Amino acid sequence: MSDYLESLDPEQLAALHLAPAKDGEYKITWPADYNIYRATVGRFLGPKDRDRTAIIYEAPDGTTSRMSFAEVDAAATGLAAALRDLGYGKGDPVALHTGQHPDTAIGHMAIAKIGAIAVTLSQLYGPDTLAHALNDCRAGVILTSRSAWEPLRDESFPHLTHVFMRDPGANDIDLDEAMRDVPDTFEPDFSGADDPALLMYTSGSTGKPKGIMHGHRVLAAYTPSINLFFNLSLDDPDAVFWSPSDWAWVGGLLDMLFPAWMAGRPVATSLERFTAKYAYEFMARHKVTHTFLAPTAIKRLAQHPMPREEYELALRVICTGGEALASETLTWAETRLGVVCNEFYGMTEVNHLIGNCAALYERKPGSMGQAYPGHHVLLVDGDGQEVADGEPGEVVTPLGSPTQFLGYFNNMEKTQEMKLGAYWRTHDLAVRDAEGYFWYKGRSDDLIKSSGFRIGPAEIEECLFSHPGVAEVAVIAKPDPDRGSIVKAVVKPRANVTADEALAEALKEHVKTRLAGYKAPREVEFVDEFKMTSSGKISRRALREAEQASAKTNRLDTE
Repeated sequence: MSDYLESLDPEQLAALHLAPAKDGEYKITWPADYNIYRATVGRFLGPKDRDRTAIIYEAPDGTTSRMSFAEVDAAATGLAAALRDLGYGKGDPVALHTGQHPDTAIGHMAIAKIGAIAVTLSQLYGPDTLAHALNDCRAGVILTSRSAWEPLRDESFPHLTHVFMRDPGANDIDLDEAMRDVPDTFEPDFSGADDPALLMYTSGSTGKPKGIMHGHRVLAAYTPSINLFFNLSLDDPDAVFWSPSDWAWVGGLLDMLFPAWMAGRPVATSLERFTAKYAYEFMARHKVTHTFLAPTAIKRLAQHPMPREEYELALRVICTGGEALASETLTWAETRLGVVCNEFYGMTEVNHLIGNCAALYERKPGSMGQAYPGHHVLLVDGDGQEVADGEPGEVVTPLGSPTQFLGYFNNMEKTQEMKLGAYWRTHDLAVRDAEGYFWYKGRSDDLIKSSGFRIGPAEIEECLFSHPGVAEVAVIAKPDPDRGSIVKAVVKPRANVTADEALAEALKEHVKTRLAGYKAPREVEFVDEFKMTSSGKISRRALREAEQASAKTNRLDTE
């Protein structure tokens, strides 16, 4: 039971999209015409709100520019009209490959105005990953930047017809001009709550990244948990939001950009890669109050013992997810950084299941938190039977969960594989205590969680196998105190190939170049032979167990 909500009045519950249900629980509700644009920018175009700052952008040269909600809306209308003139409309995939630039945020609003589907593509993707996503969804148009696109011009994207960018080449469309060319009249064609809105490619434990399709309703379903992990302070009058997390993924987009705009508050952004020094300086310059940070990023910030003594910070709330947050890191955040730090848990397919809200209930260091309102979360054994408190089980939630995806794009088989009877499965193991707090215990499959990224080993193995020096390969997670896990490749080289540091570096670069830097192995081990299963496959379980045993030995040696 969500007893911690008893302190909220009916008006507050309604603002959280919560309605009382049976047995003291709550149901998350939303109107049939719910739409991401209407829930964000579209809410703040009246006389009192239209001139509010929506985006603060710090360019690479250090200059800062601002856009109001009215200016964002006008630019989105111009872009929407340009897309429609090219024949794009309801249900069409439109790829966004513009990083954490205002173009991405404006692009989402434009796409929503014509009822199209935003395909979120990270600029960290290499050509193989990008080609897979674009070809899988058959996107005919992409918004990108010159620096990100130039290395990809010679790659094969057979369905791609139109490329928008600032400072365009001869065959590109001027993105800035499209945003400035606002028609006198424009009639949007909005989709509803259950219509597709977002297509996000993420790694699973097998195969290439799968397209996860979400409807507009996902933002409505996130509303209670977003407000809770931002500690019921989402609409503070002085709130400024920022996150280094990529806007192509849930953390940066659905947990930061859209929530800020739901509250009518500004998002600060830049294209700078994350370092602790830059993060502190950026947050101080722009008076950032609320942020989403992966636990790895918080650990890097925590290397500064007393940041408030060096930086004039306005920061007061950190929400975090993607991997387990160490209790020591939480203690540092509260005592040295002086902020509230609320951890939450879920996955792109069905998110925000469990988490914390210091404003409403006690947090237990090291715990994932309690089930969020509107969610029924269970722990089950391999047969789908619920386990008792104190016993480990897989985290599952019933089919019909409010935050569930529409399914894997063009892949009903994989969608079905995610089901365990009447539940959506997560492959994450946890223990629940008698007070309803969950404690993370690891993975039940091969998926690697590293620095907040979900990384599928199969696609990395396929990439490494394409290197001429590799005969056999297995990719596993290696426990790491800073990142949770790192990607480790165990490689049997081809005959007459020297297994040395030069080959290891070449293999790392091969994955970095073809897939993405965050997927590249941080460690490569060479072996003469692999232990095999009875069916003739490489025993990844044996490799994982060896790594876990080694990590345990190393911990004991340092104690």
